Amino acid sequence: MNRSPGPAARPTAPRAAGRGVLLGAMFLMATSAIGPGFITQTTNFTAQLGAAFAFAILVSILVDIAVQLNIWRVVGVAGTRAQDLANKVLPGAGYLLAALIVFGGLVFNVGNIAGTALGLDALIGLDVKIGGAVSAVIAIAIFLIKRAGAAMDRIIIVFGVLMIAMTLYVALVSDPPVGEALRQSVLPDEIGFVAIVTIIGGTVGGYITYAGAHRLVDAGISGPENSRAIARASVIGIIVTGVMRVLLFLAVLGVVTGGAAILESTNPPAEAFSQAAGEAGLRLFGLIMWAAAISSVIGASYTSISFVATFSPRLTRNRGWLVAGFIVISMVIYLVLGQAPATLLILAGALNGLILPVGMGIMLWVAARRSRDLLHGYRYPLWLLLLGVLAWLLTVYIAVQSLSGIAALWE
Repeated sequence: MNRSPGPAARPTAPRAAGRGVLLGAMFLMATSAIGPGFITQTTNFTAQLGAAFAFAILVSILVDIAVQLNIWRVVGVAGTRAQDLANKVLPGAGYLLAALIVFGGLVFNVGNIAGTALGLDALIGLDVKIGGAVSAVIAIAIFLIKRAGAAMDRIIIVFGVLMIAMTLYVALVSDPPVGEALRQSVLPDEIGFVAIVTIIGGTVGGYITYAGAHRLVDAGISGPENSRAIARASVIGIIVTGVMRVLLFLAVLGVVTGGAAILESTNPPAEAFSQAAGEAGLRLFGLIMWAAAISSVIGASYTSISFVATFSPRLTRNRGWLVAGFIVISMVIYLVLGQAPATLLILAGALNGLILPVGMGIMLWVAARRSRDLLHGYRYPLWLLLLGVLAWLLTVYIAVQSLSGIAALWE
């Protein structure tokens, strides 16, 4: 994991190993998105909007697919990480993109550490500071073991499947009004721009949209010959995220429809699970939150460092230690910050939603104007480029519309 192949040296992975890496990349992206911010956002917005939140989920999934199809395709076909592509398009742009990604990733990672603490508190009653520190040490250990890349792939897949299975159980127990949710997914009583930009930011904003693509480049699965596999992986990753979002939405919707005032609780997601399944539900929440948070710590740290590791050979050689340092800094900030975790997590998602248009705009320029040299002569599909432009315009619009709402969230 410390040495990553560049665009000029793309080894052909064995078929079985290639499938494993593709699956790992899908779940790295998905579990990076399915973090504590994801859980907190989904719970709060479901409680606020009710069944109407289904519309925001549908819009976010469609936008997420358009975003991921384009960014994964550009980065994967080029076999070059996003920051290096950006520097080739406009000298210095890659450093700016890296700075934005690392800053957003750090904010998100502080929230991820907070999420591990909330999870262990609900699961076993562990003090939140001790829980955050222990979880950070576990994440660091994963990166410092031998064959860290393969280990990360396997661990991330296990966490992803575990979270979906447990949330499905709670969704069934809470007995949500599925028919009403389906109706409001296309005919909503209310449209919340803040909800839309926040969950888009929490799903493909900032570092998250590049997590799987950079993992594939690191593993040597890139180039025009792998474009179809890259496209499938990007869509399936979003579908996995969408399934988890829908299940969590339905679980919480069943609770709030029954009259529970979960927003009055200091920990709304924990209250929702407790209302749905009693003491067992609270423990399930703790396990789900911890799994979501620790996998997001891994995804945020891995991807954020992937944006700076290529800037010098020394950084590349010491990538594992850089990741460990990133986690340590995130942990220290969490321990001394004193900020309410729920507010921090929602703000992080909104911040990444504002970062999204910058990186995506650069990737679309590569697809439109630099495919001959940077994409190795690959003929970029016009329909995909147009879809990407539409998604980019929408992300710009909803980000601008939500600026006042994001300020209100922080206050």
